Amino acid sequence: MATSYPAQRVGIFIDVQNIYHSAKNLHGARVNFRELIRTLTAGRPLVRALAYVVKSEGVVPDAEVHGEAAFFDALRDAGLELRLKDLQVYAGGSKKADWDVGLAVDAIRMANFLDVVILVTGDGDFIPLVEYLKWGMGRQVEVAAFSRATSGKLREIVDSFTDIDGIPRALLKIKQGADERHGPELRSRRDPQKRGFGKAFGERRGAR
Repeated sequence: MATSYPAQRVGIFIDVQNIYHSAKNLHGARVNFRELIRTLTAGRPLVRALAYVVKSEGVVPDAEVHGEAAFFDALRDAGLELRLKDLQVYAGGSKKADWDVGLAVDAIRMANFLDVVILVTGDGDFIPLVEYLKWGMGRQVEVAAFSRATSGKLREIVDSFTDIDGIPRALLKIKQGADERHGPELRSRRDPQKRGFGKAFGERRGAR
């Protein structure tokens, strides 16, 4: 467990799809992002808090887009700055949308004015990013996610891991009959030929 200091400058980068679907599948709940941010900063100055989301306007029915917009507004109300990307639909109907490379590039660019980088994701694809931030840039790297949906190796290499299950008031139950589509589009199965950002560092992608 890394030591935290009150003056550490913190940046938070949230893989919304990963966390949203983990909360829904494990608990039938949504994440209270305001409470999550408060817990992770732990009194330290927050420089930036970014949420990476996918827009499905023009791809899914209008009613679902309205719910998606409400979800985005809730993220903004929690103090998050949104990074938006359009959902891509390919021939045959397959859909693809992920922010892995974009999140990694942002984290590296912003690390120059941060002491601590906090990744909110359980995705083992971010292992090369964590290693680069730690050993290439000398930054403290923390991860928050649901332990049951987190890569074991990712947990091992970070300076600190926070299990969202252990944060009081971090989960909000989805009301019975509520529209569960009020959230990010479910990402499709990854293309096995996709080149991940890990290649940029000459590293083999970690298993999830």
